[in-house]
Amino acid sequence: MKREQLLAYSLKYKGDHRLIKAALLRNEHYDVCTYNEKYLTLVDANYPQSLKQLHDPPYVLYLRGRIDLLNLPMLSIIGSRNHGSYSANWTKQCVEHFSDYVIVSGMAKGIDGLAHTHALKQGTIAVLGCGIDLIYPKQNTELYYLIAKMGCILSEYPEGTPIQKHQFVARNRIIAGLGSALLVMESHLKSGSMITVNDALDCGKDVYCLPFSLDMPEGQGNNLLIQQGANILTNPLELTKL
Repeated sequence: MKREQLLAYSLKYKGDHRLIKAALLRNEHYDVCTYNEKYLTLVDANYPQSLKQLHDPPYVLYLRGRIDLLNLPMLSIIGSRNHGSYSANWTKQCVEHFSDYVIVSGMAKGIDGLAHTHALKQGTIAVLGCGIDLIYPKQNTELYYLIAKMGCILSEYPEGTPIQKHQFVARNRIIAGLGSALLVMESHLKSGSMITVNDALDCGKDVYCLPFSLDMPEGQGNNLLIQQGANILTNPLELTKL
C-alpha cells in the first residue's frame, strides 16, 4: 500500500472501507490526487496505533484541528441521545476526573455532546459518520466549530460525503478503537451503543458501564452489559488508570 494510493481510493469511493479494500485486493489503477486539507493514511508513521487493532481500520483519516491529540491518552465515552439527569451528571464527573485523557465521542446530541462540551479545555476528538465538512446534527453547529478550534474533528469520509445510516455504524468502530477504554453512560436495551461496545471488545478494550436502578428503563442496556461481564462504573474515583 502506498500513501497516494490510499488517498486516491478513499476520494474515489467516498471513504467506504469495504470498497477501498476491494480496490486494493485487485490492485486497481489510480491517478495521484491532491488534497489540501489535513489527513493521515494507514501507512503514515503518525497514524494512531490503536486503530490498527481494528479488523477494518480506516485507510484514511481526514482531520480538522489538533492532530497532536491523537498522540495523547484517549478515553471514549458514549451514551443515549435522549438522556436523563443521572447519566448527564456522571458524564460530567467522569470527564472532569479523567482530565489527563482526551475524550473521544461521536458528536451526536445527548451524552456525546455533553462529553465533548465538558472536555473542550482538556482536549476532545469528535468522530463523524459523514464528510468532515458536514455538521450533523445541526443543533451541534456551535460545538463543531469549538471542537475544530480547540480539539479535533475526525472522519474517514472526505469532504462532501453525504450522510448515510451505515456510515454511523462504521464510525462507531473508530470511537471504540481510539480510546484506551470505553465508558457507556446510558443505553436502553435496543441501543446503538451496543454496536460500539462490540467493536471495543473486538479490539481488546475494557468496557465500563454506569449502573441503573431497575425502575429506570433508559439504562437497562447498561445493566444487561454488566450482567454479561462489562465492568461496573460505580465511582470514577476508583478508576485511577485505564
